[in-house]
Amino acid sequence: MSIPAPAPAAGPGPRRLHVVACAHGTDNTDGRRLVDGLREELAAELAADGIHATVHEAYVDVQEPRLEAVLAALPPGEQAIVAPLLLSEGFHSRVDIADAAAARPHTGVSAPVGPDPRLAKVLANRLAEAGHRPGDAVVLAAAGTRIEAGQRQAARMAQMLAEELGHPVAVAFGSAATPSVPEAVAAARAAGAGRVGVASFLLAPGFFHDRLAGAGADYVSTALLPSVTIAKCVAGRLAEALAEGSADTE
Repeated sequence: MSIPAPAPAAGPGPRRLHVVACAHGTDNTDGRRLVDGLREELAAELAADGIHATVHEAYVDVQEPRLEAVLAALPPGEQAIVAPLLLSEGFHSRVDIADAAAARPHTGVSAPVGPDPRLAKVLANRLAEAGHRPGDAVVLAAAGTRIEAGQRQAARMAQMLAEELGHPVAVAFGSAATPSVPEAVAAARAAGAGRVGVASFLLAPGFFHDRLAGAGADYVSTALLPSVTIAKCVAGRLAEALAEGSADTE
């Protein structure tokens, strides 16, 4: 799926490039629909920022088309930048995406979506929708990674959410790092929490989000999507990468 961003209504010389919006991939039909919607919102955000781009669909796992194939099919010599639809650093961003981009000339990579204080507001809203009350303990549930930078980013996101809520937030992981979400929930109860909520720091419903229901919490928030805020964050990461020249054509 390729989505041409509408040309801006005014403004001289909009930049043209290929943006490959690369997600992890999921078998969950709702998750697929929401990520497709995110690409459409991203194309609109880029156009609003004066960047005339074609937004391409790609994945690093589960779904097709795979990132390597999408990059290989782009016109030779044209500028491209991979936008990871991932919330923090991990193996997929550090290895899969980085290697695929390095194999094609004139191709850069923007940073993952988070951490970002705007995401903290979305998380707080999702918690409120799930039934969060003042005094509840909260665990931020990230997918998990062995990459220390990704773990630190998840911890930073928990701090941002704590600042938004006005009370501490623990961080936990669905895999590859500790503590696990059930361990963090159990620790909150052992510390005397009457109610424990899990803030799902996941982009869309799928395997990891489904597992949160068994973590022992009183409630679990829905995933971040749908929210135009996510598209704004991705567009911001792309603008930073372009300004830094990481997608330079020379």
